[in-house]
Amino acid sequence: MRELKTLSLLGALALMWGSSFFWIKIGLGAFSPVQLVLARLVLGAAILTALCYAYRGRLPSSRRVWLHLTVAAFFHNAMPFLLFAIGEQTVDSGTTGILNSTTPLWALAVALLWRTERRLTGARAAGLLVGLAGTVLIFAPWQSSDLLSWGAIAILAAAASYGFVMVYEGKYLSGLGISPIALAAAQMITASGFLVLAVPVAGLSPLRLDAGAIVAVTILGVGSTGIAFALNYRLLATEGAVATSAVGYLLPVVSVLLGTVFLGEELNPRVIAGMVVVLAGVALTRVRRRMPAVEPDTGDIPVAAR
Repeated sequence: MRELKTLSLLGALALMWGSSFFWIKIGLGAFSPVQLVLARLVLGAAILTALCYAYRGRLPSSRRVWLHLTVAAFFHNAMPFLLFAIGEQTVDSGTTGILNSTTPLWALAVALLWRTERRLTGARAAGLLVGLAGTVLIFAPWQSSDLLSWGAIAILAAAASYGFVMVYEGKYLSGLGISPIALAAAQMITASGFLVLAVPVAGLSPLRLDAGAIVAVTILGVGSTGIAFALNYRLLATEGAVATSAVGYLLPVVSVLLGTVFLGEELNPRVIAGMVVVLAGVALTRVRRRMPAVEPDTGDIPVAAR
């Protein structure tokens, strides 16, 4: 039952984050990258703060927690959101998806360096690699001219930032006894402050009011930012950073389906095969190693303590 609930939350998170590339692309038709990200963050912060107080929660009061939230806000929100918006000015959503899907590998590398990943089994490592292979198969980057560009480098840097900060959040911001919604609200408020500082530099271009772009940014802020980050913290607390980062492999699947349904893109056999491989990779990362049975006490060191 718990596994089904976790998979449901991962699916919801994948839907909200996977559609964000679609909404960003539409929003850039009327907003500059800084304007789009600022609107996204302010909307997300408003939704999360309202949810926090609706559930009788309180924003963190510890200075140390706010310090960690400042790091998380920069590396999980302000910088990568802006890098994605800048990158998608020249890079198509397919290439964005393949580059973003490297997030779990960055998270795994950071977790191993920090020694925060203690349950890395052969199945989970294989799942990460299989998931990446499936994503490559979906988007066939060897057919795209967008892969080698400054926009693509910006998107890859954003994915690396996600991988780092997921481990950071898991290490310093989970298990504190603070509501996930309160943490996400505080983080989004802090990230909004970073973008306010960027407005005088790159956010003063004239706005072109467009109903579609306004709707896209609203959905991006409320769903893909506000609600999604509350789910992210909840999953970090229960599943850990590397397992939660595996949701990145589902994002390309969402992007492909959106493109097929709403943009008339062809769903060819290679893409279908890639999605199957991606789902197999995610399934492998969910495999848990069985703990050995505890031996009777014989006066030696207990098995669980060895």
